[in-house]
Amino acid sequence: MPKIALLEYYIEKLGAETGLFGDWEVPYRYTNAIEEHVNVRNNVGVFDVSHMGRIVLRGPDVLPLAQYLYTKDVSKTKPSWMSGPTLALNQWARVKDDEMLYKISDEEWYLVTNALAREKMVNYIKSVIAEKKFKVEITDITLDTSMLAVQGPRAAELMEKIGAKWATDLKTLEFRMGENIGEVKTLLVSRSGWTGEDGFEIWGGHHEIKSIVEKLIANGAKPAGLIARDTLRIEMGFVLGDHEYGEDPLKFPCALSLRYGLGAITWEKKGFVGEEALRTCKREGVRWVRVGLKFGKEAGRLVPRTGMLVYSEDVQVGWITSGTFSPILNRAIAMAYVDSRYAVFGEELEVLVRDKKYSAKIVDFPFIKK
Repeated sequence: MPKIALLEYYIEKLGAETGLFGDWEVPYRYTNAIEEHVNVRNNVGVFDVSHMGRIVLRGPDVLPLAQYLYTKDVSKTKPSWMSGPTLALNQWARVKDDEMLYKISDEEWYLVTNALAREKMVNYIKSVIAEKKFKVEITDITLDTSMLAVQGPRAAELMEKIGAKWATDLKTLEFRMGENIGEVKTLLVSRSGWTGEDGFEIWGGHHEIKSIVEKLIANGAKPAGLIARDTLRIEMGFVLGDHEYGEDPLKFPCALSLRYGLGAITWEKKGFVGEEALRTCKREGVRWVRVGLKFGKEAGRLVPRTGMLVYSEDVQVGWITSGTFSPILNRAIAMAYVDSRYAVFGEELEVLVRDKKYSAKIVDFPFIKK
């Protein structure tokens, strides 16, 4: 069972409580998950996200490979810029993974996968390279490196404090390779994030990342765990594999039902995996649509759970994929697939929780307006 390289340090020095995410052992919380959540919204937090996959693609056919694998046209991406999120589909237009690509040069790209999809995607990409005879080498550097996410409205201020003033000049989705933070060498620093706040991702060797964590905490960052990361992404309406999407067409709807946005699909592009099925979904329409549900105050501190059923009067019209109690909105929120005939923003549905129905209004994402 893999565990993030600095886990013992987080346990012994920072008091982390750990748990499993897939096969990975990771920090769940350090103090209180709600406090960690609120701190990221108002100040700055640091997450170790080393369980996410970090893959290197090198060779003259990297671009043709990416154009074949993903729904987004990445041909105009410039060096030192990220492209994504984009979707890797299967033949039924169901989602294998949502990923970010980093263009180092014409013949070298980095790829970040979700933790649960890393091994699957590495094997899948290898099979595509072999089948299509692409001249590309693939290297998985996940276990050899660590990765931090520094997130919150004071993230740029903190990066300057720890000796990375140059990072504050980065635009969103821009990155730099091989820069120093103070005296510590990094592999890559990008400006992006998964919380909806300003933020940076820092890649490097395990020893170097530990030094950077110490600098961050000494200068005011508070560590945050996986629970806070999950509640933060739900507030922004961001998806998570095996909750909002997956490959099984009997369990998950077409990728269009995700309403992913962010230019994840380039319709002018042709020749990618799942294209025919995806275009069929577009022509024929989709039955299920991913929407937000905002519960009323009467639901109290209810935490909506994956799989809870959604009703319009006595008709079952959907199911919850992810839910939480939002510390910022002070109410329960959830993402759900709802029959498109009932998915009208502003209308109310009901969610069945232990033999009782609670009213919830259909809203658009994000729940938190930034």
